[in-house]
Parts: sequence; C-alpha cells; structure tokens
Amino acid sequence: MTPTPLHCPRCGRRAEDLGGCPACAKEGIGVNTPPPLADLTGLDLASYPGGPWGWPDAVPVPGPPVTLGEGNTPNIRLRTTGGDAQQDAGSGELWLKFEGANPTGSHKDRAMAVGLAAAVAAGADTVLAASSGNAGAAAAAYAARAGLRCVVFTNEAVPAGLRAQIDALGAERVLHRGTVAERNAAMAKAVEERGWYPLTCFAAVPPGSNPYADEGYKSVAYELARDFAGRRIDTVVVPTSRADLLAGIGRGFRELVAAGLVAAEPRLVAAEPAPRAPLTAALRYTDRADQERARVVDGPTVAFSVGGERPCWQGLDALWRTGGTAVAVTDEVTLAEHRRLAAEGLLLEPSSAVGVAVARDLVREPGSLVITIGTATGLKQLGDHGLSDGSGSDTP
Repeated sequence: MTPTPLHCPRCGRRAEDLGGCPACAKEGIGVNTPPPLADLTGLDLASYPGGPWGWPDAVPVPGPPVTLGEGNTPNIRLRTTGGDAQQDAGSGELWLKFEGANPTGSHKDRAMAVGLAAAVAAGADTVLAASSGNAGAAAAAYAARAGLRCVVFTNEAVPAGLRAQIDALGAERVLHRGTVAERNAAMAKAVEERGWYPLTCFAAVPPGSNPYADEGYKSVAYELARDFAGRRIDTVVVPTSRADLLAGIGRGFRELVAAGLVAAEPRLVAAEPAPRAPLTAALRYTDRADQERARVVDGPTVAFSVGGERPCWQGLDALWRTGGTAVAVTDEVTLAEHRRLAAEGLLLEPSSAVGVAVARDLVREPGSLVITIGTATGLKQLGDHGLSDGSGSDTP
C-alpha cells in the first residue's frame, strides 16, 4: 500500500522522504511536503461526523484507520469582559476549541491517528517521535492501538506528568541531552539505519512533522465550519511552533472553500511566546524572501511546547494566504492568562494560554467571531513551570 505522493509547495519538487524539501533546506528554509488538497465536493458539512476519519477520502492514507475516538472537541465561549460569557457586550465573541478533550489530552491525537495509519500502510514495525511531551504521549497511545513499537526522544525539561504518561502507554523513552539539531541527527540516523518510521521532525533544517500525520489537523477546520455553520468565523488563533497545526487548519479551510462548503477562509493568527517567536520576527520584514530566512534566539519560556528558532515555510504561507499575522506574548502575560482561564474553570497548558491571550486583543470589534485553539489540558503539568494544583489550600 502506497500513500499519496508528496511535493514541496514552495518549489514544486517531489519529496524524497518524510524529511521536508531538501532543495529548500539547502537555502536554509524548512518546508514540509504535503499531499495534494482533498476534493470535498458533494460532501454534506452538516452530517460530517467529526475527527480525522469523518471524511476518510480527505485523508490520503490507504488502509484501515487507527483511532481512539479523537476529534469532536468542545467549543467553549470565554468571557471577554469580567461578567458572564453570555452577557458580554461591546465586543465580539471569543470561543475556545478545547483540544484537551482528545483521548491523550492534546491536539496531537489528530495527527498521530493518521500518522500511525500511515506507518502501518508503510509496513513499519517501529515508530519514532521527538517530543516535549504531548506528541510523545499521543505517539505512544496510537502506536499501542496499532500494535507497533514506539520510541520517544525526550529531554530533561519534559514535565513529570507527561513522562509518566509516555511510560504508562508502553513507549520506550530515550532521554536526549543534546541540542535540537543533535537530536534530529540521532533521529535521522535511526530512520536511515534502522528503518524506524518518523512521526515528527528529524531534518537538520526543521520543516515540520510527518506530512501525512499533519493531515489529521484539517479536521479542526471541518469541525469549526460545521459547528459555526451559517456564521462567518473572522479569526482563528493558533499557538504555533513548527506550524503543523496552523498549516493543517489552513489546508482544511482551503478545501472547504474550494468545495463551496464555506464562503471564505478565516484570517489565521499565529500565537507565540516572546522568548521564541520566529513568525512574529519574520513578519517584521517586508520582503517575503527575508521572512523565509528569519532567525531568532531560542530562549526559555513557560510555554515550552511552542515557538522555535526559525519559521517553517508552511506557517508563513498560511498567514500570507489569509491576510493573517503573528503575535508574541511574554511569559508574564501567559501566566496571567493561565490564571484567568482557571478562574473560568478551564485548566489548560501554558501554550494554550498564549493563544487565548492573543485572541483577547482581537475580539474588540462588536459582532466579530474569534476562535482560539486550546491545544492541551493543563492536568499533565501541575506543579511544573510555576503552575499550581492548589493543593496548598485547606479552605473548605
């Protein structure tokens, strides 16, 4: 069984493997190589069942699906003033799509469901992922579901709760103390010499994760279009690292527009932590060639699972296509938003709080509809990175 061929969207060359476009990498530009867009013509949005496998033909992977029931995550309206969410006035509506409701607690489940199906189709017996936590947990869970061995490269910064989740799901966790470049080199060696199937980035110039797996993120767009049918979604804010989720949502909306299922694509906004915000830095340049080659110093942040040193091209492309932008927020703002969400009953990871903080500044226009993606639950990180589970209080 052979998955759909991959091509570079920047230069048009056919991909040689799952490591992005080598020709663009020689220019210092990380570009992922997605399959062709799916044709959704004739499908009924109202009856879309949700999740990556809701429309099987939209996923370019042969063979049976691998699934744990991912998708159909809830949309939760947030307060935009200080009162009840349903009584806010003088501003637009702010909604959170809570991906923490997925089986392992993050949006990564959508990608790993498809990625493991692609691994099975490729005849793999071992899958490999490098992860700050959520991707590793999702890879472990879906590998177990598919009956494949899973190896996860992690580092010392991964919270204890996420390490425990990866271990409990049966993956072989390998602690890697080197740089990201050294870790990617170790992954590339395992892929080449051992034939392990890569689920995440392993190239020297990072292009993003497995392009087949990333097709699972299109289902976020499908679900938003279905759930907000009859309304124009003005903006979707996405916490962003290598732009896998951002680009996947953009691809989903492009498919919907092409099929006449929605009238227009929403503006996409990348939310990044200020200590590592390459898309924000890139868009300060006026020339796209300069934007593609932007670099920043990768600093420590409480939102450790997003951001990076360089923008992946597909993230820039998603912003260019939709007239979007990128916005960076400080750790101070992130933690304040984390506490504000908790006061509304929502415990999210700090990376999700980055997106909500950005979205709050975009919802001031009356009648606007802004949706931010809550990428993961915060339950895995209690006690880490200055976050509290409240266990110090004895108040009845």
